[in-house]
Amino acid sequence: MKALGLSKDQIKKIGLSSMGMVFLVYVYFTFFLGPLNRSRNTMLATMDDVQNKLSSSKGELAKAVTLENQAKAATTRFAALKALNPEGAPIAWFPPRIKLFFANEQIDKAVARLENSVPFKEPELADWMRYNWMINIPQADYSALGKAIADLENAEPLLSITKLAIRALPEQGQSQAVDIVATNFIPKK
Repeated sequence: MKALGLSKDQIKKIGLSSMGMVFLVYVYFTFFLGPLNRSRNTMLATMDDVQNKLSSSKGELAKAVTLENQAKAATTRFAALKALNPEGAPIAWFPPRIKLFFANEQIDKAVARLENSVPFKEPELADWMRYNWMINIPQADYSALGKAIADLENAEPLLSITKLAIRALPEQGQSQAVDIVATNFIPKK
């Protein structure tokens, strides 16, 4: 430093000024810029969190709209299924309906009789009853019977065939006798 022609006093002032500058830079980054960076990082984290919540809310909103559409469809379907059953006791309208159904399928002499009726144990189905029917067809052609059984479950959405017994009639090669156990779900009146 003596080569530059600086005095001892000037060297002290330069050293003190250098330390002051380092201290000033330290204070600037620690006390002024540091809190701003922490505040910025906190704000960015908060924005990311809010953005994630917004995205999940949009997904939940889409699920809610889908669920609402499903509920409307289910309500409509339920009303349609409930309307399938005429007024009155099932014992009065179900056997004639089955006889007419099989007559339309070219199968004569179908007889339906009620075996039992049981309420549902599930609380959400408390307004419905399960009716078990025995449908007897003393004589039917193989192909007509197969088509009729397939059409029966398709035509009656609240009916399911639980047991099917087919016996060949030895005196008629193309015919058989059939016993069908079917369960029908009917709302309580």
